[in-house]
Amino acid sequence: MAIDIDSPAEPLDTDQHPALAVPPPPGSRSRGAGLDRVTFGITAVVALAFVAWGIIDAAGLGTASTSALGWVEKNTGWLFVLLASGFVVYVIWLAAGRYGRIPLGADDEQPEFKTVSWVAMMFSAGMGIGLMFFGVSEPLSHFVAPPPGTTQAETSEALETAMATTLFHWTLHPWAIYAVVGIAIAYGTFRRGRSQLISSAFQPLLGRRTEGPIGKMIDGLAIFATLFGSAASLGLGALQIGSGVRILGWLDTTGNAVLVGVIAVLTAAFVASAVSGVAKGIQWLSNINMVLAVVLALFVFVVGPTVLILNLVPTAIGDYFRDLADMAARTEASGGDAMSEWLSGWTVFYWAWWISWTPFVGMFIARISRGRTIRQFVTGVLLVPSLVSVLWFCIFGGTAIDIQRGGTDIAGQSTTEGQLFGMLDQIPWPAVTTTLVVLLVAIFFVSGADAASIVMGTLSERGAIEPKKPLVVFWGVLTGAVAAVMLLAGGGGADALQGLQNVTIVAALPFAVVMVGLAVALVKDLRTDPLMLRRAIGSEAVEAAVIEGVSQHGDDFALVVEPTKEE
Repeated sequence: MAIDIDSPAEPLDTDQHPALAVPPPPGSRSRGAGLDRVTFGITAVVALAFVAWGIIDAAGLGTASTSALGWVEKNTGWLFVLLASGFVVYVIWLAAGRYGRIPLGADDEQPEFKTVSWVAMMFSAGMGIGLMFFGVSEPLSHFVAPPPGTTQAETSEALETAMATTLFHWTLHPWAIYAVVGIAIAYGTFRRGRSQLISSAFQPLLGRRTEGPIGKMIDGLAIFATLFGSAASLGLGALQIGSGVRILGWLDTTGNAVLVGVIAVLTAAFVASAVSGVAKGIQWLSNINMVLAVVLALFVFVVGPTVLILNLVPTAIGDYFRDLADMAARTEASGGDAMSEWLSGWTVFYWAWWISWTPFVGMFIARISRGRTIRQFVTGVLLVPSLVSVLWFCIFGGTAIDIQRGGTDIAGQSTTEGQLFGMLDQIPWPAVTTTLVVLLVAIFFVSGADAASIVMGTLSERGAIEPKKPLVVFWGVLTGAVAAVMLLAGGGGADALQGLQNVTIVAALPFAVVMVGLAVALVKDLRTDPLMLRRAIGSEAVEAAVIEGVSQHGDDFALVVEPTKEE
């Protein structure tokens, strides 16, 4: 009896049956190699024009970005809210279902990186510098000013709400967003042999049109989102390092000249790291930073309110799941203008920011995840960083809130970037811990930014796994230039950084639509994977054989594999 199956539109190996095919080399199905002059040329010119605009008319640039942000948040905030939770459900469904066994590579291929290094690189690229910047400030902000309609400020209930809201923004949701892009790129590259491009992941839906203008537009949007997202990160890092340098007494003031100098030093550092390659540069930096971060967290845990922190971990997790449905459903309709304003500053801002980071974080974790199954990928990407975030916010946020409740007004006396240093000033060895934080922020930025510059090089070079060094250097230097322009725009400082964040969020809107397409294309791809074809053939063949055997021989029969007769 012949078994009919749906053959994949793009078989893994045309010399073998689709159910037995092995993955071709990454990029072997690409239609070309070398620099994509159209994608690189257009994005480079537009990015340089943006820098020129910022130098010539910084105020006009800030006004335009603020207006665009207002429109996006007012008219499409609901879309970000729905998509963020939808992606969580989507990746859990992928991992828990039949597709979870599919490897991101050959059937018997081993992971390229050890698990510890894999987790460290993934975490540093995804949000390392964000944890340093917001580890104290976000829980503290929600404690002194809870979300509208929740609870009274600076109470025990406010502490619970603050931790639950912080975990909502920093655990499952952002990493599920990253995972959608990561799985799609890793599967297409290491299982199907396509180029490591976001546009290539659309091949199941668009076919050869991914090689034309539509594909170039998708990759161009990815480059822009990566450029502005990493530049915003550089701005955050520069502000926090400047604050730390001032607190240490190394400089009396940290004006624009100092901040631009910090940007120049960090840019040089991450360009040097990026051209050394993933295995040498990013892996070493990520491992070093993980050790330093653990040392800092353990120190604060021991000298801080240890018992409160231990109690806070299970309480925060419980409060997070208890309030998850309510937090995920917050929109303007549930709280009016007050809720709308709060969402634009927190939840919608975060969802858009994470989406704007997905091109480079998703592509980077795809690059380092070869050989892992989809289930292993989702488990690692979703749970490990989320658990670390829980511990981090409980240690640093819990300590800061305990100090705030004790009578020291950290929230009122310090700027957002200075609140971490304000907390460290209230525990032993403030000079040592402040120096360590400055070093951590610098390395966190370098490890994340060199990942971004490599990804922009990959997108410009038709998906090259190892893009040419001059291209990586170009994008790295341009990232520093964009960050410097936005820090100087509007008079410098935090207001200028807000302008950069505005552009980043606006860039996330078209990419939100791209991510929906990625999710649909990935499922269509997975349906014709060799593992799925073997399962379909096996189920149909065994069922047909059992029916035939029982019909002719009752319970006394055996299954034999032999060629079918030609009709």
